[in-house]
Amino acid sequence: MLIKDVELEGNAGRDVRIGADGRISEIGRGLAGTADVDGRGGALLPGLHDHHVHLTALAAKASSVRVGPADVRGPDGLRAALRGGPPGRWVRAVGYHESVAGDLDRSVLDALVADRPVRVQHRSGAMWFLNTAALRAAGLDGDGRLWREDERLRRLVPPVRLDLTGLGRRAARFGVTGFTNADPCPAPGLRRTLSVLPQRLTVMGLDSPVKIMLDDVTLPAPGDLAARVRAARPRPVAVHCVTGVQLLVTLLAVEEAGPVAGDRVEHGAVIPKEAVPWIRRLGLTVVTQPHFPVERGRQYADEVHPDDRAHLYRCRSLAEAGVPVAAGTDAPYGTDDPWAVMRAAVQREDGESVSPKAALRLFLGAPQRPARPRRLTVGSVADLCLLHVPLREALHVLSADTVRAAYVAGRPITP
Repeated sequence: MLIKDVELEGNAGRDVRIGADGRISEIGRGLAGTADVDGRGGALLPGLHDHHVHLTALAAKASSVRVGPADVRGPDGLRAALRGGPPGRWVRAVGYHESVAGDLDRSVLDALVADRPVRVQHRSGAMWFLNTAALRAAGLDGDGRLWREDERLRRLVPPVRLDLTGLGRRAARFGVTGFTNADPCPAPGLRRTLSVLPQRLTVMGLDSPVKIMLDDVTLPAPGDLAARVRAARPRPVAVHCVTGVQLLVTLLAVEEAGPVAGDRVEHGAVIPKEAVPWIRRLGLTVVTQPHFPVERGRQYADEVHPDDRAHLYRCRSLAEAGVPVAAGTDAPYGTDDPWAVMRAAVQREDGESVSPKAALRLFLGAPQRPARPRRLTVGSVADLCLLHVPLREALHVLSADTVRAAYVAGRPITP
């Protein structure tokens, strides 16, 4: 394939030839041959890579009722949303937060909906709430609050339709050519399930890095976590850290086990400034969600301890300190649009904003080196994002509307 007249790394009027092996074979001006694609002066970038996403949960979102703060208000709104389906049929609801209608459990859900099985997922993805009909149908008992029980629930509740085709097409329109799936316990056959996606795929646990999930209520001692890290070697680890104490235990454990290239902190939701030099010394990459303080600013102001508010989802301060930083959407628990993440990273008002170019770079890294932006050179894999406009204009708006096409190994994947 020959793409003519694109802007490549700031150089206008470049032509790019892609060989049968899916790699860039030639870059220049006035390359011989008829153009398969007229770039019309638009920027040609490496395809975006979402470094932290939950693909089956995102695909299931299309078959779920949305009950987040932006979707419903109050108990009456929640009741109306949950009662939308026919009696007796399972209802799967997602995105719930206490600001909608307070704390949920079996009895609260029964008062809202009793004639059908209902399961509601908390916005964090960590908790499911089931009403009595759902508990009985699944052969369960208790108060209807299931913490980190996704693996168990898969065996007990009816599967939902996964719109993976729609997911892949939507991501391609964003210019996304690769995903890193970050589920803590990949479901059996997950890679086969996700193989219908046109994007490249890295599955934590099956591929490197190995995901390690931490929760404060079950937090291991540093020595025990170090043993888990050593057991994963020689593969790097990606440790889920959303509190300061989780980060502290992680740093102590990696120090004891010995870091390897590719070790990651996932989220880094709370990183005290005193921990930043330690993260840098260990060579850890932080894969963060710089959009969460913008998307969830009101909730964070009410719920996050005042001592932690200055340390939420660091981005600029990490980069300035020499810590490698990349981003993932964490969809469906955040937006699935990387360009919206970039805009939020630029618009932050807490001292952690970054430049538009730096925001774009958060999604240009390779799966195993997420903080090192890929370059388009002769010999590189032709995973590409072609824009309608030059890079300078795209950086001004940071919008998926500027994406014209996406290619994996030189093959177009955009609808």
